[in-house]
Amino acid sequence: MKAIRRFTVRPVLPDPLRPLSDLARNLRWSWHAETRDLFQSVDPEAWAAAGADPVRLLGSVRPDRLAELAGDRKFLRRLTAVADDLDDYLSGDRWYQEQADGLPGAVAYFSPEFGITAALPQYSGGLGILAGDHLKAASDLGVPLIGVGLLYRHGYFRQTLSRDGWQQEHYPVLDPNELPLTQLEEADGTLAQVSLALPGGKALHARIWLAQVGRVPLLLLDSDVEENDLGERGVTDRLYGGGSEHRLLQEMLLGIGGVRAVRTYCRLTGHPVPEVFHTNEGHAGFLGLERIAELCAEGLDFDAALEAVRSGTVFTTHTPVPAGIDRFDRELIARHFAPDAELPGIDVQRVLELGRETYPGGEPNLFNMAVMGLRLAQRANGVSLLHGQVSREMFAGLWPGFDAEEVPITSVTNGVHAPTWVAPEVLRLGARQVGAQRAEDALTVGGSERWDSVADIPDEDVWELRRTLRERLVLEVRERLRASWRQRGAGDAELGWIEGVLDPDVLTIGFARRVPSYKRLTLMLRDPDRLTELLLHPEHPVQIVVAGKAHPADDGGKRLVQELVRFTDDPRVRHRIVFLPDYGMAMAQKLYPGCDVWLNNPLRPLEACGTSGMKAALNGCLNLSVLDGWWDEWFRPDFGWAIPTADGAGTDPDRRDDIEAAALYDLLEQRIAPRFYERGRAGLPDRWIEMVRQTLSLLGPKVLAGRMVREYVDRLYAPAARAHRALTPDTARDLAGWKARVRAAWPAVSVDHVETTGTTAATATAELGATVGLRVRVALGELTPDDVEVQAVSGRVDAEDRITDATVVPLKPAGPPDLEGRVLYEGPLSLDRTGPYGYTVRILPTHRLLASPAEPGLVTVPSQEVVEGAGMVLR
Repeated sequence: MKAIRRFTVRPVLPDPLRPLSDLARNLRWSWHAETRDLFQSVDPEAWAAAGADPVRLLGSVRPDRLAELAGDRKFLRRLTAVADDLDDYLSGDRWYQEQADGLPGAVAYFSPEFGITAALPQYSGGLGILAGDHLKAASDLGVPLIGVGLLYRHGYFRQTLSRDGWQQEHYPVLDPNELPLTQLEEADGTLAQVSLALPGGKALHARIWLAQVGRVPLLLLDSDVEENDLGERGVTDRLYGGGSEHRLLQEMLLGIGGVRAVRTYCRLTGHPVPEVFHTNEGHAGFLGLERIAELCAEGLDFDAALEAVRSGTVFTTHTPVPAGIDRFDRELIARHFAPDAELPGIDVQRVLELGRETYPGGEPNLFNMAVMGLRLAQRANGVSLLHGQVSREMFAGLWPGFDAEEVPITSVTNGVHAPTWVAPEVLRLGARQVGAQRAEDALTVGGSERWDSVADIPDEDVWELRRTLRERLVLEVRERLRASWRQRGAGDAELGWIEGVLDPDVLTIGFARRVPSYKRLTLMLRDPDRLTELLLHPEHPVQIVVAGKAHPADDGGKRLVQELVRFTDDPRVRHRIVFLPDYGMAMAQKLYPGCDVWLNNPLRPLEACGTSGMKAALNGCLNLSVLDGWWDEWFRPDFGWAIPTADGAGTDPDRRDDIEAAALYDLLEQRIAPRFYERGRAGLPDRWIEMVRQTLSLLGPKVLAGRMVREYVDRLYAPAARAHRALTPDTARDLAGWKARVRAAWPAVSVDHVETTGTTAATATAELGATVGLRVRVALGELTPDDVEVQAVSGRVDAEDRITDATVVPLKPAGPPDLEGRVLYEGPLSLDRTGPYGYTVRILPTHRLLASPAEPGLVTVPSQEVVEGAGMVLR
């Protein structure tokens, strides 16, 4: 019989065991080995059955076992030690507290998904895992972060396969009471809520759940409350589900409701109020509108409030393609921000302008969330060096007149949280080598350029570790493969072959990620016969473990999964290549360490960063990847291989895939597999072990989330906090007034005359080290020299006289304005490079509170007539 209602019965822990409840409710257990070991010792079988989830474990342990543990002195000593360690972790000073004054008192970090642990399935892929690692690293460093997201009752889908290999989606219902969460309560014991106004007098209510991620509170908003109508209750039903309006309501709840949840949390707990707001992708962009509305309610006008909000906002973009950005119909936005709906104090036209695609090729009837995110944030970044460059080019239209490299989008390369992703065996080896505390500091705080101590680990220890991890993966794969075939309808009598799947002594390649077309799941199948030869090579065989989910609405991605599954079902090769359904954190934590090579073959440059290879590298796995994302930045032949790309503009997509697949096969056959099986004098693969060493010692310190978060603090959070403090209400009004005055006067700003002085003035050649004098006469109209900077921009020029690798030098006024309001600027131009050389001049607005000269989006360059009179290219 089926129950008509479900609820959770919590165990009553004996007094000596009460600290177990606190340990279970703080998600630090998900990356703290001693805490996990303690819970496992409570009941190893129940721990495995609970999926290594302490909350579920404590709900299933027999009362007599709890009574037994309450009298077990050895267990209680361990419990006390682990509980004391958590107290020290939560209350002691860490890296952040040891820095100079001036850092933000708190930072609010908004993301549509968070991958903290498999026990809290609120993630779909890399964006969420990155957000989870960001919170964990912030906790380890002591950064006062508040995370903000949504609680999805169905999470992301679970994936199974049909008999013919077609992806099936299942959405299990999550009961928040069975998750490591607590509800935020008001002082009188009632549940804290936030509400949004909807068109037609309706409202969207959401309660606030709290997940404690070490030192970092994570607030998750849940619309499944009785006060909502059925439609509103379903707003947070599933991650990235529903149609356009459903998605808009999710993003309004995340951004606007999220700010209100942060205010509520700080009011109830005394947590410092955030000075910096960080939006992880455009989904949470509406947070800026809510903060503008707050300031308008305090008496600021919209423009001044916009400047104040921008000063303390950081926006991180993760997509390298316009198609990956959320865009909504303008009429839909207008309806939800009309006077009878949300934020009635803000003119809806001002809202629409923030998301308008004003660049060439933009859609005037669409509202672009990334465009709004950039306009509402004074600081923005991509997630790898290459992605920063791609982002500057993609959004350059928002800053007309500027070269792409001057677009104010920097980059902070992603990192991964080592304690989460490094296998316990690797951690133990590191602790044995340098001591437990030094190993923990190296993996969390980071800071060193290289881990030299790795060089002292004996070769036999490195190789034994790699084999142990490979063997553990083989057992895991067989167990998961058997479960998958049973779900596909196979009986035990058909599955005897699974005992021979994979070999712990064979070169093992891993490939696991989401399955959009650009990640090219099936590139390895481009020549099935050649892949088969590699798998079955008599001397240098390889074996491949593949996992990945296609989006439920992406039939093209599902066809790719099916194509791969059908290949892996072939009895000739199924012992050498497997597809594991339902890729998630629990699988990933076994998969990364057990592989020898991590494969990544996206279409360059469509991988913004791609952190799976980082997690593999921290376990001594070598990377084999297209030069995209982080690999483009840090690749060295000492610790991996680069797959050559055929990404020229004229290359046919099919031919490109053929070329790159052939290059992949060549690398595996001629370089990678022979090196793995090559043995030195001691019977060990010396050259392979040396590459593992180089991976750990040189890549290890770079790929840490601790390094990433420290960069965010130093380069983005701290400057944003200083800018936020500088923007008092009066200062914000002054800055907004200055920008309005400059924009109104800018059409009258011009470069009227440019001339050169010195020995090169009459010739088109010069010697290295010579100096050219520049005299530039400009018209400023209603502006003064204090409002602008006149610059000389010089450097080598290409065949079309475009300046590359430019040097910018400010010129100085040579006197007051003349009777016509024109100002003469002068300055030297040093010829510091040989070859074709050129210069130009330009005028930019300047103000001490601008984060970048390009921020106002205004620039004036010489007219064609002036260029013809002064143009100079030195050869």
